[in-house]
Amino acid sequence: MKDAVNSEPLALASLAESVGNTPLLPLRRLAAETSSLVLAKAEWANPSGSVKVRAASRIVAEAMADGRLKGRTLIDSTSGNTGIAYAFLGAALRFPVELVVPENVSPERKAMIRGYGASMTYSSPFDGSDGAILKCRELVKRNPDKYFYADQYGNDANWRAHFDGTGPEIWQQTCGRVTHFVAGLGTSGTFVGTGRFLRKMNPAIRLISVEPAAPIHGLEGMKHMESAIVPPIYDASLADLKMQVETEDAYRMVLRLAREEAILAGFSSGAAVSAAVEVAQKNPGACVVTVLPDGGDRYLSTPVWEEILAGH
Repeated sequence: MKDAVNSEPLALASLAESVGNTPLLPLRRLAAETSSLVLAKAEWANPSGSVKVRAASRIVAEAMADGRLKGRTLIDSTSGNTGIAYAFLGAALRFPVELVVPENVSPERKAMIRGYGASMTYSSPFDGSDGAILKCRELVKRNPDKYFYADQYGNDANWRAHFDGTGPEIWQQTCGRVTHFVAGLGTSGTFVGTGRFLRKMNPAIRLISVEPAAPIHGLEGMKHMESAIVPPIYDASLADLKMQVETEDAYRMVLRLAREEAILAGFSSGAAVSAAVEVAQKNPGACVVTVLPDGGDRYLSTPVWEEILAGH
């Protein structure tokens, strides 16, 4: 046990070095009819396969540093990707993880969480991420001494991970040429943290948030802010433009990404790229950057994926 404790700083440092610096991919065919450049961060290149490991690793590192995680089980609500990241970190750093997950998340996500050794409690599939949040809060209230509540929606470590990581990476990878940043809203950490950094570097950069067009939608991990529990870390004043994307348009873009750009991405990526292409069309000569939160391999067994293929 002593060796495990002494190895924690080294393990944290090693994990921190492996997170981030993901590729910035040009979407040349999708932007072919514009005079703008559209670039997308391939976040599936991160450990655990999604953008969420950026925030999760920062949350865990801070909790370990100040002792909040010592002797406790990390608990949080998640639609899947953050849960996978927590489970991955728990396996790597040897702490228990318990997650509250909507019952209808994809089988691949559930299998990955179980594979890393984390436990799951299911919330109603009809209540989405908000239902998972409320159920998680109930569990913490019942047994506060057992848990470290990571609270990805309200933990400032979430957006700071992107202020210190995703934002600087985009600035460096575009050599400061980025003119528009487009990102989907879930916890809002990616949009808020990256947006704040880019605006600090160049106040003229336009920040565009993306959310589903309706309260009931098929875009896992994304929030329709007007009807949802608004994350405490969300800064509504940050966006220069707030775009809404129809679920069907996001699904169509997922297939276009696969067939025109050879990028197999998730549904929230389809929403972000749909918005980014529209921004590029309306702003000639722009350099539009967006984020692909995860890969499409996490959704291939879902009925939605079969419906997308059947319709095209």
